[in-house]
Amino acid sequence: MASSSQRVEKPVSPEPQAEPGPEPGPGRELQSWQWLVFYLCFYGFMSQMRPGESFITPYLLSPAKNFTKKQVTNEITPVLSYSYLAVLVPMFLLTDYLRYKPVLLLQGLSYIAVWLLLLFGDSVLHMQFMEFFYSLTMAARIAYSSYIFSLVRPAQYQRMAGYSRSAVLLGVFTSSVLGQLLVTVGKFSFTTLNYISLAFLTFSLILAMFLKRPKRSLFFNRSEPAHGEASPSELDKMHPGPGQPAGRKLCGTPLAGWRDWILMRMLWELGASLRLPQLRLWSLWWVFNSAGYYLIVFYVHILWNDIDPTKDTTKVYNGGVDAASTLLGAITAFTAGFVKVQWALWAKLIIGAVTAVQAGLIFLMHKTGSIWLCYMAFVLFRGFYQFLVPIAIFQIASSLSKELCALVFGINTFLAIVLKTIITLIVSDKRGLGLHVRSQFLVYFGYFVLLSIAYFLGAVLGTLWHFLRSHHQPLPLAQELRSPSEEKAAQLLSLQDGVLNNLQPETTTLAPEDGAWTTGPVLRDQREAKA
Repeated sequence: MASSSQRVEKPVSPEPQAEPGPEPGPGRELQSWQWLVFYLCFYGFMSQMRPGESFITPYLLSPAKNFTKKQVTNEITPVLSYSYLAVLVPMFLLTDYLRYKPVLLLQGLSYIAVWLLLLFGDSVLHMQFMEFFYSLTMAARIAYSSYIFSLVRPAQYQRMAGYSRSAVLLGVFTSSVLGQLLVTVGKFSFTTLNYISLAFLTFSLILAMFLKRPKRSLFFNRSEPAHGEASPSELDKMHPGPGQPAGRKLCGTPLAGWRDWILMRMLWELGASLRLPQLRLWSLWWVFNSAGYYLIVFYVHILWNDIDPTKDTTKVYNGGVDAASTLLGAITAFTAGFVKVQWALWAKLIIGAVTAVQAGLIFLMHKTGSIWLCYMAFVLFRGFYQFLVPIAIFQIASSLSKELCALVFGINTFLAIVLKTIITLIVSDKRGLGLHVRSQFLVYFGYFVLLSIAYFLGAVLGTLWHFLRSHHQPLPLAQELRSPSEEKAAQLLSLQDGVLNNLQPETTTLAPEDGAWTTGPVLRDQREAKA
């Protein structure tokens, strides 16, 4: 686990009088943590201040750049999917290996390169390079979300995640509103808006230079903590070898064997966890629905310009729509935390219903000639997706370790990008079908219809299976959207009451034991309870 900066630096402090005295320690630590929270949140907010981002597509189609819709749709935009796929895995590994801060600096430099190319580039090749640098910024977003957890204690993770996420959403919302006000009220040109964005991005790069570089990271930089420092990560607690206390690293020496290698241990654990039906379901949702979601997000601005190709920039409301969709997405994501549903029984039906509604909204965007109806449909489409995201995150992460969660989400995201890239190559790229943007949305409508049908069929078959099994043993309570602490407390209580023996096989992962290698989240909790 990551420790605070004060704990890391204490052993090398030249002043011996600073070590005794428990009273000033907590005060300085609290003050340091509060400053760290403020600075990280301020950086996260400022890094989202790109008021020209919502107007990139109309800017490229405007007389200032004079690209055609076909060039933007079939030659420029597809590069984003290809380059994102190419840089995602290397960026993920570099983020951990370089300990976050260098990747955040690279992200800031890439943003500046994007806007310099937007302002001074004048060819399709320049705009394709712009999309490449933008893909670097997208892949580097993991650095910020991972960085914040490397500097604070585990007890502060939940609060820190809430603060940082709120700062990012507030930054996106403020940036979109500011851009819309500058265009509609201030009558700023898109070019001026991009210069303002470049100024904000330069300032955020300066902020990134003063970020503290962590001493450790999740996978590559995993030094053994000294006495009194932060506790080891959850991965170090998984399956301790014979004679090793829980919490000690298994991969400290080459003699530990291939099973003690971090990657092999994680893959072994992941293979056992895939037996959980809820993990499989929500991972599939993440892959297939996220791929469709980002296809809509990437091409909807081109569709808006096709529906309303106005030359009056003051009547382009892309920023307002992005702000509204961000706000609705934040509200629906917050609401999802209070939804109490037996997800093991109703998840497929709910996912199918939401996906069917999204399909209807996509068809409305494809068919309508009203820009306002298209705006509204997109806001609702994005809100429905954001409603299911926190539910998916909890359902996937509730029974996995922190490191394994990172691996699962990384694999899911990568597979979603692979699928999106394949669809882009076939549907959008000029080397494929090269469809007009309206025809593309008709294809995306069919894609979401197929997904909803698959979910509904899965719900019907799953319901029949549960009812058939209910004649032989009672149906257990499904996992609700609860905090990880509540979930672990419930598991410990069920263990004490002896209820664990009556659970169905789908709700636990009862893998074969091989010495110290007992896999499965439930059995891991049992070991921790006995320790």
